[in-house]
Amino acid sequence: MKIALMDSGIGLLAAAAALRNLRPDADLVLSSDPASMPWGPHTPAEITELALGCARAAAALEPDALVIACNTASVHALDTLRAELEPALPVIATVPAIKPAAALGGPVAIWATPATTGSPYQRGLIRDFAGPAAVTEVACPGLADAVEHGDDAAIDAAVADAAARTPAGTAALVLGCTHYELVADRIRAAAAPVAAAHLTLHGSAEAVAAQALRRAGDPVRRGGGTLTVLHAGRAAVLPAAVLLYPQGRDLTAAAAPAA
Repeated sequence: MKIALMDSGIGLLAAAAALRNLRPDADLVLSSDPASMPWGPHTPAEITELALGCARAAAALEPDALVIACNTASVHALDTLRAELEPALPVIATVPAIKPAAALGGPVAIWATPATTGSPYQRGLIRDFAGPAAVTEVACPGLADAVEHGDDAAIDAAVADAAARTPAGTAALVLGCTHYELVADRIRAAAAPVAAAHLTLHGSAEAVAAQALRRAGDPVRRGGGTLTVLHAGRAAVLPAAVLLYPQGRDLTAAAAPAA
């Protein structure tokens, strides 16, 4: 089995690590374009073109499923990617975990990039899945870029800024950008002083990984747990920054080099 994941940068690590945990034998293809990130400031048309480039490069390696491991790309490019690649290649989007967060009943905060915050896509998810729960959208400018580059000071500053704008008593915090899952512990610690006594964080990696395996089915071919990295369609290696995050360390330690 071969599963491809695409993102602007290393935000795909969380879903890739979850896939590796569920299926250690699966071959993984990580397709990104870090030179173009962050994608948020780009126009929707530009984001779609960047996502198409990453998706086409991954699709050329004939995976059994493709994960859009990026909330911004899921917002702007999902329909285009599915129109081009399905049904031959199942495409799985990353959706903020609003429904399970709201099911707990308490106030919910959604931390996301400025491009996703307030978007019709996210507002639609809130309308359809939040029910009676009070939901606050919190934009986190600069956080994804800081995570991408492993900039501790910038991460702390962006997290502290978002925590200061998170309403008191928040019971559930949705991580609406895949990069944020890499620093979930730091987000929890920063939000704890203003949150409810039992703050829960909700990422998307595990649910996305499970959905990717369901959509891939059970192909005859078996993988060897290899890892292939593409940057703008060219063979590459993971940047050193991935080793700063537990998902990156786990993924690289468990992966066999691609042939």
